[in-house]
Amino acid sequence: MNHNASLPAPPRRIRRVVLIGLAVLALASAVFVVRRPLMMSAPRCMAGRWHGCFDTFNGVVLMTLVALPFALLVVGALARRRRAAGVTAAWRMSLAEVGMVHGTLPFLWMTMMPGGGAGVAPRRVSLVPLRDLVTMGPGGIVGNLLVFAALGFFAPMRFAAPASVPRILALGAGCSVLVEVAQYVLWLDRVSSVDDVLVNAAGAVLAGLASRRWWRSTAEAPSDRPRPAPVPAG
Repeated sequence: MNHNASLPAPPRRIRRVVLIGLAVLALASAVFVVRRPLMMSAPRCMAGRWHGCFDTFNGVVLMTLVALPFALLVVGALARRRRAAGVTAAWRMSLAEVGMVHGTLPFLWMTMMPGGGAGVAPRRVSLVPLRDLVTMGPGGIVGNLLVFAALGFFAPMRFAAPASVPRILALGAGCSVLVEVAQYVLWLDRVSSVDDVLVNAAGAVLAGLASRRWWRSTAEAPSDRPRPAPVPAG
């Protein structure tokens, strides 16, 4: 008996379970760290009050976490429907679609929250690269990295078109430019900064690189359509 023979690689299902477990553990750890500020918004959010919940960062983050189980149920429903129709990669497609929406809309909501001088304070634009980066602080940098991270992670898993680093960079930068222009046009008392665009785009690229092994290729394009039923021999 050869004791030096290499052990077989673990099945994909085991690896997926381990990755999901690690992701849940990381999420639980993050929630534990920020549990106190989140709980400050809990009473108002649970009562359905707008002020103190949906107009605060803590409230939006809390409601995003509360809605996570419902988002997972939507993923399961979409995947089962697609599998019943014979669509390949049903789970990946469904997870990517829901993940893009659930992971991006809350951050967009927070970036579009008006400041105290909305409609009154002068509009502010910062077009000098890296000037605002030093004043963001760690929290501001991490927040800007996360704005389009879900889009960069899931978009190339769902669509073949953005499945490359330059295209993810263009996607993140383009979406960020739209947000900065909207902040300026709507007079939200927020600084429309080129550094926000740079950090948002960098976050999308980093997240996209993390999902690279699941990117969709052009050869997989026909998988959107149900597989034709086999024709019985006459």
